[in-house]
Amino acid sequence: MSMNQPKRYLITAALPYANGQKHIGHLAGAYLPADIYVRYLKAQKRDVVFVCGSDEHGTAIPIQATKEGTTARAIIDKYHPLMEQNFKDLGIAFDVYHRTSDPLHHETAQEFFTKLNNNGDLEIKESEQYFDEEANSFLADRYIKGTCPNCSFDSAYGDQCERCGKSLSPDELINPVSTLSGKPPVKKSTKHWYLPLNRHEDFLRKWILEEHANDWRSNVLGQCKSWIDGGLQPRAVTRDLDWGVKVPAADAEGKVLYVWFDAPIGYISATKQWAINTGKDWKPYWEDKDTKLVHFIGKDNIVFHCIIFPVMLKLHGNILPDNVPSNEFMNLEGDKMSTSRNWKLDMQDYINDFINKENGGSQMADVLRYYLTQIAPETKDSEFMWKGFQDANNSELVSIFGNFVNRTFVLMHKLCNGKVPSFHQDIADELDQQTITEIKNCANKVTALLEEYRFREALFEVINLARTGNQYMQKKEPWIVAKSLAENPDAQKSIDNCLHICLQLTANLAILIQPFLPFTAKKMCHMMKVVEKMLDWENAGSMKLLSVGYSLRAPELLFRKIEDSEIMEQIEKLNAVSLKKEGEKGEVKSETTEAKEITVKQEIVFDDFAKIDLKVGTIVSAEKVEKADKLLKLQVDLGFETRTIVSGIAMHFKPEDIVGKQVTVVVNLAPRKMRGIESNGMILMAEDANGKLHFINPEEAINPGSGVS
Repeated sequence: MSMNQPKRYLITAALPYANGQKHIGHLAGAYLPADIYVRYLKAQKRDVVFVCGSDEHGTAIPIQATKEGTTARAIIDKYHPLMEQNFKDLGIAFDVYHRTSDPLHHETAQEFFTKLNNNGDLEIKESEQYFDEEANSFLADRYIKGTCPNCSFDSAYGDQCERCGKSLSPDELINPVSTLSGKPPVKKSTKHWYLPLNRHEDFLRKWILEEHANDWRSNVLGQCKSWIDGGLQPRAVTRDLDWGVKVPAADAEGKVLYVWFDAPIGYISATKQWAINTGKDWKPYWEDKDTKLVHFIGKDNIVFHCIIFPVMLKLHGNILPDNVPSNEFMNLEGDKMSTSRNWKLDMQDYINDFINKENGGSQMADVLRYYLTQIAPETKDSEFMWKGFQDANNSELVSIFGNFVNRTFVLMHKLCNGKVPSFHQDIADELDQQTITEIKNCANKVTALLEEYRFREALFEVINLARTGNQYMQKKEPWIVAKSLAENPDAQKSIDNCLHICLQLTANLAILIQPFLPFTAKKMCHMMKVVEKMLDWENAGSMKLLSVGYSLRAPELLFRKIEDSEIMEQIEKLNAVSLKKEGEKGEVKSETTEAKEITVKQEIVFDDFAKIDLKVGTIVSAEKVEKADKLLKLQVDLGFETRTIVSGIAMHFKPEDIVGKQVTVVVNLAPRKMRGIESNGMILMAEDANGKLHFINPEEAINPGSGVS
């Protein structure tokens, strides 16, 4: 990040495909972190434009149209407004939400292609590509399926394997077939335009791996380095399709711009639309080097936003991104979120169940924003657990944040006539001064963390400030002090000081929480009877946000408790999906089931393996986890300590049968909460051809804690 503050900011969030509903994994990956950052920048009064829009081209659209028995145009017209409304309902405040089917985008993308083509920055090559003779059509990558060469998944697409996530080309697939006819395709000659990425390896290596070595996330740098070190190849920018932006060149009949080339240009056309809407000039946001461009994406988009699009921007004469904060994936209840397998929580489903059903349901939008930020996959994949969602709300938002604000308002009305009391410096003590200092320090910490895109840590600091407020109030005990008003002349002063600090702390909480929980901050402003201008970031850390003698409204609960029945309802929905999928397979396992196809994961080096610490342990107790059919809670003696480990083996073993068993344990795995229980390790198991699990244990009993090598 530049030491000098840029003149303006352009923030983008990855354009979502308009081929279906989007789930909370998408929300957590790109849109929520971008929104948090933009809300912070705007509170700082920075010049910032936040753009996004629907990606409405590419093969995913006509594929979905075929599934739904309709047209590609009908699909995008169905899902574009739905996604736009979902984002609004969850507090994602784009300055413009555009769409790539708009004529303005087609013009912008065609101009972009033409400039590169005229400048000689593209290559035209004849190549053999897959063709479906029965459908009489060239096949885009998504219209080809086959076996992944990396993980042996038999339904990998021609551009990516959805099981292991590896990017592919159709030529890499084993036994490819057309999804149109189900027949093996043939190779047929066709002409396409290519972006010769190989010409730009030196630029990319210097720009990414040297200039941004210290400010880009390690997962982004690692993936970029892997691509560059592997040698970049020319990449086609056109495709033989009838859905998309037509190629503006001679002899290009039946060809459109490839979606990976067309879609990121959507950021530019969206900025143009914003300029039209507001009467502003769009050009400085893409051409002035004093603009800070930041792309928020998921890890599956790293190569496009860090390697391919920057080359396009450089050739076109635009600025380059200053940072590309990419998140890893978010899983759901122990499994990868997947639209194709219906293992997901759609934004619309959450909105229906938690927002639309109740008056003032926007607070539940903030609860989701809170939990997704708390478990954001900023450096590694994370896990959405319904019990964790409930705990985050009940134990933190309700019991810490909401409880502090409510107690402050209740006591202010009861002990200070509903008005902001004075602060009496003559009796201020060390605890008062320490709390004031912590308020100011918190504002500085949150500012620094948000500037560095460390949203999880920033949110923790805000909640920790509320925790500080609770602790301060508990030590001061104004309700106890009030009992001595008759005989203690300084009692009211002591009460005043406590509640003055608590009220100023509450006002600071509203400012600091606003980027994360905008609906909550707005409600707090209403309770404090202040205009939302108080939420300007320059006010953070101030102890003069609420004027002495000012009357405040009666308290309102900021959050409600989430009941166990609500959580069980959501878990049962997921279980129903899982059972339905098993039933659709129409397979019954038996003792004669053929052995599964053996697959080998991606190759690792010895140093990777050496990081794993394996030790022998003895199970000393085992019990079922309540309301979890698959989980057992184990106490495992490792010699040097006994650990709690939660393991998904309850369908294979009775608790009483495994006490005393020796097992192999991964002991240096990061702790993970499962059904509210912290699990500190993982039991290694083997699965036979019939799906039955077996312990991996020594042939003869040995001392717990013995190493495995």
